[in-house]
Amino acid sequence: MAELDRQRIPKHVAVIMDGNGRWAKAKGLPRTAGHIEGVEAVRRVTEACVDLGVKYLTLYTFSTENWNRPAEEVKALMGLLFKNLEDEIFMKNNVRFRVIGDTGRLPAEVQEKMQKMINHTAQNDAMTMVLAISYSARWEITRAMQEMAREGLAPADITEEVVGQHMQTAFMPDPDLLIRTGGEQRISNYLLWQIAYSELYFTDTYWPDFGAAQLEEAISAYQARERRYGKTSEQVSQNLSPQEQA
Repeated sequence: MAELDRQRIPKHVAVIMDGNGRWAKAKGLPRTAGHIEGVEAVRRVTEACVDLGVKYLTLYTFSTENWNRPAEEVKALMGLLFKNLEDEIFMKNNVRFRVIGDTGRLPAEVQEKMQKMINHTAQNDAMTMVLAISYSARWEITRAMQEMAREGLAPADITEEVVGQHMQTAFMPDPDLLIRTGGEQRISNYLLWQIAYSELYFTDTYWPDFGAAQLEEAISAYQARERRYGKTSEQVSQNLSPQEQA
């Protein structure tokens, strides 16, 4: 693997953390053991992102579809979330904490602890970690449409910029790189609006085995690609701004 170009580190990395259950099954362990080890992977990747200079890390933690999982597993996941929203991962690494998703469905104690951590880490500025919890992209887009309807916006007033401002992710740039672990190659209702021009990277590595080396491999693949945004290679090589290309 070539050495990373520190001037071309993706500003925003989004991750679909897949494979916890299969990791545990392969080792003859209960699924909850995979989720516990998955938390350790979050710590490793958070530290690695800060070291590399990534500014936003968005983790698909719990989808709205995950509410359909066995009640025992959902309860265990909520317990892990409650337990691991702690200072070590955020304050030690100067990381700000944010959340997107339909959080009103979460247990009250989890909501309370999340809000405390949001407030507690608000001044941290090395990186922002965003947990997508009880989240789905279709839910988010539908919510944005409902908000615009309540505001009485005329059709002509609804631009891409306005839609983006109504997304829960309006406070951060769109992902440059989307990583999915666990071998599956689909988006699973994650950040559908935001990843229009994201580079996609799929790996067979299960999330509990993912760490700094695997992150660097993904970023190396990202840096080897040419991001054209609909332009020609010549325009990219000339480094023209969108205004200059028009």
